[in-house]
Amino acid sequence: MALNRSHTATLTRNELWEVEAATEPYEAGWAHEAIFFVRALEVRGDMRGASAQVQISPDGIHWVDEGTVCELPQAAGGIGFARVARFGGYLRLRASLPAGATLRVVAALTLKE
Repeated sequence: MALNRSHTATLTRNELWEVEAATEPYEAGWAHEAIFFVRALEVRGDMRGASAQVQISPDGIHWVDEGTVCELPQAAGGIGFARVARFGGYLRLRASLPAGATLRVVAALTLKE
């Protein structure tokens, strides 16, 4: 019996997101599934309508929306997540926040073979 390989990478730590933000790209071509986690350390302003799109890329430079949306936390201590499968070589999250809202986050990506 073989064990599946898994890996968790912290993409952002204590990063302030406002208006538009994106995580660092992560090469994930070996994985069969991925889960993004976004934990709010601090929330300021009205977060209604805030979300993050999962994006895919063949090269880590040129990005397209994959279609999966991650609901962002509305309060400090909250966690949002998004599951994806059948993606290309690179993954990242691109966040959109309402004007005047800020979110201090820790974002992680868990990959499983």
